[in-house]
Amino acid sequence: MNTSKIYTKKRFWAGLLLAQFLLFFIFSKLKFMISFFESLFEIQKKTHQILFSWIPFSMGDVLYVVLGIFILYSIIKLFKKKERNKTVIRLLLVINIFYFCYQIFWGMLYFQTPILYKLSSQKDPEISKAKTLALKYLEKCKASRERVKEDANGVFILSDLNAIQTEILQRQKTIPPFISSKKAPQINSFKPSLFKNVMSFTGILGYYNPFTAEAQYNSQMPATSIPFTSAHESSHQLGFAREQEANFIGYLIGVNSTNVELRYSTEYFTLKSLLRFIIEEDPAFVKTVLKNYSEGMKRDRAFEKAFVLRHQSWLDDFFGFTNNLFLKSNQQEGSITYSYFIDLLLNYEK
Repeated sequence: MNTSKIYTKKRFWAGLLLAQFLLFFIFSKLKFMISFFESLFEIQKKTHQILFSWIPFSMGDVLYVVLGIFILYSIIKLFKKKERNKTVIRLLLVINIFYFCYQIFWGMLYFQTPILYKLSSQKDPEISKAKTLALKYLEKCKASRERVKEDANGVFILSDLNAIQTEILQRQKTIPPFISSKKAPQINSFKPSLFKNVMSFTGILGYYNPFTAEAQYNSQMPATSIPFTSAHESSHQLGFAREQEANFIGYLIGVNSTNVELRYSTEYFTLKSLLRFIIEEDPAFVKTVLKNYSEGMKRDRAFEKAFVLRHQSWLDDFFGFTNNLFLKSNQQEGSITYSYFIDLLLNYEK
C-alpha cells in the first residue's frame, strides 16, 4: 500500500466519521427523523430479541469482549511502524461501523419527546409533596416487606427470578397509553452479565445492550435491587432511552404488580429516590424516616451498605464519572441527579 493510497483511505474514513457526527446531529433536531428512528426501533427490538434471547448467556457481552480484544490488539500494533497505517485504517473502519449501528439502533431515541410533556403538569417538584409521598411509600414498603422471604440472617431473598421476569413482561402491557404506545414483544431476554464481578466494584446494577436488545443485570447485587433493575432495563428494551424515564417506566411496571417481590423492590427504590431528593433540604426528615423502617427493611439496608463497602474501589469513581459524561452528552441530567424521576413521579401521582 503506497503512501498516497494510505493517506486517501485515512482521510476517507476520518471524513466519513465526521460526516456521521454532523448527520446524526442534524437528525436529532428533526422531529420527523426522530419519529422514523422510533418506528425503526419497534421493528429491530423484536427482531434482535428473537435472534438473541434463546442464547443462555449474554451475546452482547461476548460482542464487547471481542471488541475489547480488537482494540487492545490494535493498540499493540500501533507501536509497530510497519503495521501502524493499516491499523489506523482498521480502527477508523470499526469506529465508523460501531458508531453508525449505535445511532441507528439506539442513539437517536435519546431525543424522543420527554415523558414529562405528556403529563398534565410540569411544575418543579415540591419538597412538601415529596415528603408526603415518602411517608406513603414507607408504609407500602413495610407492608410488602412482611410478605417476602428472608434468608437465615433475616435479609430479603428472591424466591423465583423467572416469575419476576415473566411478571415484568406482562406488566409492560399495562403502561397507560397516554404515556406510551410502544409495543411489548413479550420476549424474555433478561441475562445475568458476564461482567458481574467488575460491575460490583463499579456501582453498575445493570445495562441495556443496543446491539442485541438484551437486558443485563448484576446477579451479585443485593436482592432488593434485582427486580427493579430488571424492570428498569426492560424499559430500555421497550424504547425508553433516558435513564430517569426508564426508572419511571420501571416504577409503573412494578408499583402495582401482583408479584410481591417486584412490588417491594419497586417501592423500596421509589422510597430511596424520594429520600435522596429530600435530604439536601431536610436531612432531619430523612433520618426520621430511616429510623421508622421496619426491622426487615433495616436489615436489607444494612446488607446493601455492607455490599457497597465491600466493593468500594477507584473503579466506582471512574465509572461514575464516565457514565455522568455519557448521560449529559445524550441530553440527560447525569447519573447522580434524581430530580427528573421525582418530577415524573410527583406529576403522575398527582
